[in-house]
Amino acid sequence: MRSLLCTMLLLAAPAMIAEPVLAETIFVSNEKDNEIAVVDGDSLQIINKIKVGRRPRGITLSGDGTQLYVCAGDDNRVDVVDIASGKVVHSLPSGPDPELFVLSPDGNRLYVANEDDNMVTIIDIPSRKAIGNIQVGVEPEGMGISPDGKLLVNTSETTNMAHFIDTEKRAVIGNVLVDSRPRVAQFSGDGKHVWVSSEIGGTVSVIDAATRKMVKKIGFEVTGVRREAIQAVGIQMTSDGKRAFVALGPANRIAEIDTGTFEVKRYFLVGQRVWNLAFSPDEKRLYTTNGISNDLSVIDLERNRVIKSIPVGGAPWGVVVKP
Repeated sequence: MRSLLCTMLLLAAPAMIAEPVLAETIFVSNEKDNEIAVVDGDSLQIINKIKVGRRPRGITLSGDGTQLYVCAGDDNRVDVVDIASGKVVHSLPSGPDPELFVLSPDGNRLYVANEDDNMVTIIDIPSRKAIGNIQVGVEPEGMGISPDGKLLVNTSETTNMAHFIDTEKRAVIGNVLVDSRPRVAQFSGDGKHVWVSSEIGGTVSVIDAATRKMVKKIGFEVTGVRREAIQAVGIQMTSDGKRAFVALGPANRIAEIDTGTFEVKRYFLVGQRVWNLAFSPDEKRLYTTNGISNDLSVIDLERNRVIKSIPVGGAPWGVVVKP
């Protein structure tokens, strides 16, 4: 009996062994080095650097996670990187000086803000062609899309507006005036609100997506930091919609906001001139790009503290995480 029991346990053992947990991979665009730094989420070490076009800024993953799209602003194109090989395999057409973009929920289209011609370009990814342009305000930058893909929001830095665009009609259907130099537009997970950061204004405007009315304007105060140094740029929200994080540029801080009360809960001191941020897949970490200190800060969101700074290259700007 004992022998039979031991045999059964040995046969069952492989099924009882847990599969190894694979750490995420972090991709960072270094706009001065014209490359993407690849960081292993387990060791938090650089494992590769991928050469791309000049002045890479906005980056995002393809719908299936096999490719990386990179705005190469000074080359007026979007480079497509094959993640497996770590090489640029082709490029997509954009207008002059693409800076930020957003992928449609179905993964088939990119909406690209072209800073130099005041246009949003629509790229059909399967055909690799530009299929339309939408006239917006002066110096378009931020791009946000609703969860259903029907509503697009673009921010124009000089016009100081958030432009609401019907993606089916490919037309602006409304404009909302926000504070000076709006940068990023981010929809809440339920699609009800759009959060727009204003860099020079130093605020975040929360806008009702349906009525296009201002719900709340969030300001920031950091002890010992000059008001003009608090410049709101990148925004990310947790999947449960309860916490929002905002990069504050030269203030070298990330603000955490309670989305229910719109109150700032705490600030995290990160590297110099923080631009953008991205969660780990389990949302236990937050990664931030710091353009002047040339590093990536790692924030532990369970312990609420910065745990590491990783040198990544010249002027890191965009960041995205692959599971």
